[in-house]
Amino acid sequence: MTDWGKVVVPDTPLLEIVARGSAIYLTLFFMLRVLLKRESGTTGVTDLLVIVLIADAAQNGMSDDYTSVTDGILLVAVIIGWSYLLDALAYRWPAAARIIHPGSLVLVRDGRMLRRNMRRELVTEEELRGQLREQGVEDLADVHEVRMESDGQFSVIVRSGNTPHHKPGRRRAP
Repeated sequence: MTDWGKVVVPDTPLLEIVARGSAIYLTLFFMLRVLLKRESGTTGVTDLLVIVLIADAAQNGMSDDYTSVTDGILLVAVIIGWSYLLDALAYRWPAAARIIHPGSLVLVRDGRMLRRNMRRELVTEEELRGQLREQGVEDLADVHEVRMESDGQFSVIVRSGNTPHHKPGRRRAP
């Protein structure tokens, strides 16, 4: 016989679920933003983080890790809530947007590598030149600007008259 009280009534204090979900989400979000740029193409790291955490939270709610489905549902709601709140903050306040959704970083300007910026993102000269070759650029002198976008891809703008084959470059993890 199924004990419906055990299935529906939370066995973990609700505030503890909110605190645990918040701490994990915000810690991972901060670490991924500070240490890594987005690296998964069109799906950003925070999007991937939400998917993984929701999957884990939902799995825990469906298995015996939580004895109550409500615990899992609440944890999923906390994770989605933080994701929404951070996006809303970034939308409303430019200062928050700079932290939550960092902009691109110039790696090459007018054919010159900006080594300080490359060091900041751990991009080697070999990696940069490989990205340029993948986009059809053989000579650095042909480049007006290269940016590392917030999703980890490289955008290459060549000087007028030079047209590379456009293939988005992805950043690999250092």
